[in-house]
Amino acid sequence: MVTTLDNVVRIGTRGSLLATTQAGTIRDALVALGQPAELVIISTDGDRSQAPVAEIGIGVFTAELRHAMADGRIDVAVHSYKDLPTAPDERFVIAAVPPREDPRDALVARDGMVLGELPAGSVIGTSSPRRAAQLRALGLGLEIRPLRGNLDTRLNRVSSGDLDAVVVARAGLARIGRLDVVTESLEPVQMLPAPAQGALAVECRVGDTELATLLGKLDHPDTRAAVTAERVLLAELEAGCSAPVGAIAEVVESIDEDGRVFEELSLRGCVAALDGSDVIRASGIGTPERARELGLSLAAELFDLGARDVLDQRTVERE
Repeated sequence: MVTTLDNVVRIGTRGSLLATTQAGTIRDALVALGQPAELVIISTDGDRSQAPVAEIGIGVFTAELRHAMADGRIDVAVHSYKDLPTAPDERFVIAAVPPREDPRDALVARDGMVLGELPAGSVIGTSSPRRAAQLRALGLGLEIRPLRGNLDTRLNRVSSGDLDAVVVARAGLARIGRLDVVTESLEPVQMLPAPAQGALAVECRVGDTELATLLGKLDHPDTRAAVTAERVLLAELEAGCSAPVGAIAEVVESIDEDGRVFEELSLRGCVAALDGSDVIRASGIGTPERARELGLSLAAELFDLGARDVLDQRTVERE
């Protein structure tokens, strides 16, 4: 029997269907452990703005949740991990990183088409400079347009004929039960996802040790290791969550020369020019216990290959 806290745990979440569904999985998991919990809806600047994410800045979807946690309105915040700034906030601890959904990007296109079937000039909507840069780099002659709104709004842009296709995170569609609309799941060789895409960060205040221990029962070590490597890579490149940086890590089983099975952490990363003129890629292998070191070493390799010039180009284009 799990020892429960005296009070109902208040879980803060944004109000969208996706956000409440994600937070609902944490509520249900706590209830299954015998801990009463409830959702508290928090409105964020990111939800209120219709500007592109690249313009409204890092942390727009997470800052209000953290404010609510700091002032005691909520006890726990559930974030899409990729929305969190890479700089740590000493007030809080990420007590759990639950098992990750499929981190790949997904294409939702008219007439059931896959990416290679879209004719040149097709209009694709995406909220992400990373996706836009990698789409342009494929050289398919596609027109990329900024896209905001919840998942239903984005999907409706295709069904209404306003856009030929959109690219969104497959994990979001999986969580709200809409995988039926996916016309292609984009493999990492085509498009590397955002660091931490598909993962959740369950955060509480540093001093709430009993709560942190309870939340820790929801942690998935392999997912935490993978996300750590990806976000260290992102942080070392000094690129925010809206930058054209892609990364994916996974824990895989390998066999040594004596036939013994052991686990390795594989990490792939890329930096893409916004105009699609260049994509710098690198990959590496480490151990799950040294996820941070793997992220640092791959970032150093990307810098050696010219990543700094690509990121500097991003800065010039914004000015």
